Amino acid sequence: MPEAPNNHLGHDGAAFPDSCYVRLSEDRLVSTLHSQGAWQPGEQHLAPASGIVLAEVERRLPSDKLVSRVTFDILGVIHSGEFTIDVEVIRPGRTIELVEAHMRHGDRTSITARVWRLQSSDTEEVAGSEWPRLPAIEDLPEMPFTDRWGGGYIASLEGRQGADAHPGYAQSWIRSPHPLVDGEVDPPTAAFVRYVDTANGLAVREDPKTTFFPNVDLSIHLTREPVAGWVGFDTKVAFGPSGLGETTSVLSDINGPIGTAAQSLTVRRGQGAV
Repeated sequence: MPEAPNNHLGHDGAAFPDSCYVRLSEDRLVSTLHSQGAWQPGEQHLAPASGIVLAEVERRLPSDKLVSRVTFDILGVIHSGEFTIDVEVIRPGRTIELVEAHMRHGDRTSITARVWRLQSSDTEEVAGSEWPRLPAIEDLPEMPFTDRWGGGYIASLEGRQGADAHPGYAQSWIRSPHPLVDGEVDPPTAAFVRYVDTANGLAVREDPKTTFFPNVDLSIHLTREPVAGWVGFDTKVAFGPSGLGETTSVLSDINGPIGTAAQSLTVRRGQGAV
């Protein structure tokens, strides 16, 4: 992984806001240590980075349609410091639309996102799924994820995890007290999505000090608008024999299962970084 300079607000010991980002202008922001990644100090974690990209879609392109699917492709290291987010509707429609967004660091794009938004309708009579409910938050023991991961984003989390967690499998709940942007309220769906990429670190199959397994993408499918707050994960991790892997999760909010997430992993032995 190319080394990234550490330009997060607070990296030099100076005071910084209790938020992941600070807004500089309509489309420009700067990262704080609360968005710091786990693989190296000078990068952003995709969890808050994906959250801010979707938040800018929700803020700048408001809609009464609901997010059905959002995908994030990571095109390189998500550098710390200042960045720009561009958003545009690439497939407009009265009932279905597709939005694209990009996080840029100068002339280099680190994240490309695509968001399908669909018209809401009353389907309460046929609503249901076969996903099992997670144990209640209060029934799971507290879990300090800093025991296995570094970085300011992970340090900002409050977590709980089932006692039956083992390499490659875990049931977890997480949340953070910090908003995405200083002085702003997280938009509804971004307030949930901002945690989903954490899944790849919740059910660690191998020690990240000896095995490198970052994800190159994140794909989220939702069946309703999420409730902000605690985010639940029923997570499984698989490594194949030739450097490929996948992390899959059933996602929940406090009202129950809400959708799924998948992450494609590049697995490399002897190249851990934390």
